[in-house]
Amino acid sequence: ALRPVDPRPPVDPPYRHWDSTLAPLIATGDQRLWRAHSDATNARLVERWLPEGRVDDILKTDLYDEAMGEGLAPVLVRRATRVTAVDVAPSVTQAARRRHPTVRIAACDIRRLPFRDASFDVVVSNSTLDHFERRDDIGRSLAELHRTLKPGGWLLVTLDNLRHPAVALRNALPFRLLRALRLADYPAGATLGPRTLVGLLGSVGFDVHEVTALLHCPRPWAVARARRLQRREDQATHARFLSGLARWESLGGLPTRFLTGHYTAVRARKPHASR
Repeated sequence: ALRPVDPRPPVDPPYRHWDSTLAPLIATGDQRLWRAHSDATNARLVERWLPEGRVDDILKTDLYDEAMGEGLAPVLVRRATRVTAVDVAPSVTQAARRRHPTVRIAACDIRRLPFRDASFDVVVSNSTLDHFERRDDIGRSLAELHRTLKPGGWLLVTLDNLRHPAVALRNALPFRLLRALRLADYPAGATLGPRTLVGLLGSVGFDVHEVTALLHCPRPWAVARARRLQRREDQATHARFLSGLARWESLGGLPTRFLTGHYTAVRARKPHASR
């Protein structure tokens, strides 16, 4: 599936910025307990949305979760013959490669993927496209994902949910203030609400099959609480905390789910017949 790829990671200024921002977070492991909840929530959704049985090739975009912890790699490796994953930050790709040696990793820009047309049966893109400064780049990235999917292939995508009041407020505030309050570790990118995302997927050529929202707990409180608790080596307390966070996901079954879910999640398919 891979075209010849330059083994050197991207070095454009935006990529260097992400590397300098994320490398300290990976080194400190400051979010271990919170990542455990995030990984488990995403994994449950992906397990439910992946095609039945085992597929040949899955592409995973963004390796931050896999650099910080388990991420989705265990689920994807179990459900596919080959798993390929991409990221732009060298610190992220290096850490993910150490944790998940069976995953094939490439350093590249999702807007210019080094893969042939129709390379993958499934693309899993969780919280990747919400890191660009401009909305136009979300559309460019979705077009690239459409190109690399086989006809009939599935896209499982999540983005920061702009209908969530806290997400909308965060995106309106300056990053310097958010970082000072420990409400954000890196700048928020442009993102979309569920209706706009569904419309954009359709314009690129996808058929949308399901839309939902996830991560419904009050995120600033949960992240701060997780940071405090993980300093205590008390596994029973950790388990109770994670169980309590998981119960918040029941809000995903309510009509108000797009007001409480931090992420919009969409399951879409590339049609068998070209449009």
